[in-house]
Amino acid sequence: MASLIQKLQVFSRSPQGKKLIAQARAYATKPENQAKLKSLGSRLTSKDTRR
Repeated sequence: MASLIQKLQVFSRSPQGKKLIAQARAYATKPENQAKLKSLGSRLTSKDTRR
């Protein structure tokens, strides 16, 4: 049985996976989206137990 990581590797090499990766990279380059991602990252890594 293939592990999750192996399945993700196979998907990322497929045409559909490459297209999705390109879309994610384009999304991540926009400044407003970078701010959203930074905010999300800080919320996920905060030591506050209330979520």
